[in-house]
Amino acid sequence: MTSQIINKKVVNIRDLIIPKYHNNFGDISHTHQIYTSGRAGTKSSRGALKAVRRIIDKKPGSVVIMRKFHNKLKKTVFKEALRAIYRLKLNKKDFKITISPMQITYNPTGNTIYFTGNDSIDDTKGMIDEDRPIVLVELDEVTEFFDKGDGEDELQNIEATFIRGNDEEFVMEYYFNPPKNPKADIMLWLDKMKLREDCIHVHTDYRDVPVEWLGKKLIATAEILRNLDEKMYNWLWLGLCTGIDEVIYYMFKEDIHVKELQEDEYHKINFLAIGVDYGQMNPTTYECFALNVADKCINGIDEYYHSGRETGKQKSPSEYAKDFKEFREKVESQTGKKVLYVYIDPSAKGLQEEIKRLCPDIIFPSVDNTVELGINRVQKLMSYRRLFLSSKQKHLIEERYMYKYDEDLLDKGKEVPVKQNDHCSDAERYTIMGLWRFLKNMLPILERE
Repeated sequence: MTSQIINKKVVNIRDLIIPKYHNNFGDISHTHQIYTSGRAGTKSSRGALKAVRRIIDKKPGSVVIMRKFHNKLKKTVFKEALRAIYRLKLNKKDFKITISPMQITYNPTGNTIYFTGNDSIDDTKGMIDEDRPIVLVELDEVTEFFDKGDGEDELQNIEATFIRGNDEEFVMEYYFNPPKNPKADIMLWLDKMKLREDCIHVHTDYRDVPVEWLGKKLIATAEILRNLDEKMYNWLWLGLCTGIDEVIYYMFKEDIHVKELQEDEYHKINFLAIGVDYGQMNPTTYECFALNVADKCINGIDEYYHSGRETGKQKSPSEYAKDFKEFREKVESQTGKKVLYVYIDPSAKGLQEEIKRLCPDIIFPSVDNTVELGINRVQKLMSYRRLFLSSKQKHLIEERYMYKYDEDLLDKGKEVPVKQNDHCSDAERYTIMGLWRFLKNMLPILERE
């Protein structure tokens, strides 16, 4: 790999990519090239530079950059390719850049980068050009093809679509951050691919990147998590498959995460919010939390819990609404702050209407019930010690030790919570998801999604 003279400016590719990528940047001898990393491993910028560098080559050949879904292209791989043009000191006027269709063509050569999803079989039609064959296919966030697609079969079909007729030059590059689970389908695929002679695998993490590229704040963010939760650090920042604990909130420690907000601290509270999980014979629970921007955290305040099965007495929605009103008045009286938002189980519309009848001033924002994302956010707040429970939240604390993934499905690479001992955790998760626009700002900047 040598310096390239571009628009009369000498750009040394080695100055733009980390040393671990120097020997493989121009590699066309390996058809399959897999690039994995932890956070800030710079693999995305490598892929963008490789794509732009290829289309400015005089030799005919175009590039396809693909994600599983179209709606994620513009803010990720397309944006990174535009940045690569700037980093290579190329004149943007020499490119034809369009959004619909999403393409970047280098006018002097006619070579093009096509951006596409693989939502359906028709998505890649029209990209085959006999004069300019597709010589490079970059698949970004490959985990999406396994989690929400057909996995290995889908990747093979993509390869078959573009490799035809390319006898001299054709490379498939795969980019992803490894999941926690070493038994996940994508990791089994990776192990199989590494046995092939036409495949290389390169793994990086932020420690492979010059400090001046990342900045001291990013390094500090990683080191904070390493000190607080080394297992989470190993996965997020080093890209290691740490395995999945059967207990979902494995990082919970009572001496750290159970902390009362004292009376002389109530002035720090911005407002209260209550998460509601409703059951008939199953428990109904209200978990009250205080948004505390001053201390950059969310504090547990109190809990309501009633189980028809355990008590032998099932309550009607109107009775639960009356209990809610009393619970609300109790926490407001205790803290001197108002309950502004209630985040309720999306299936409990009847209870919501009864509560609204008794508490017409309460706001019921819609709840994002994406379980995996919600769990991830709760874990993140706990790891960074931004989420604290009250000793009054007795059942929620109990669930910290009992809320688990299905062990049999874990062995098959699937992360599915067991639908037991989860009612308080669900109410908490609704609250965290609802308040995320506030809570994310309490985390280090790179943890804010």
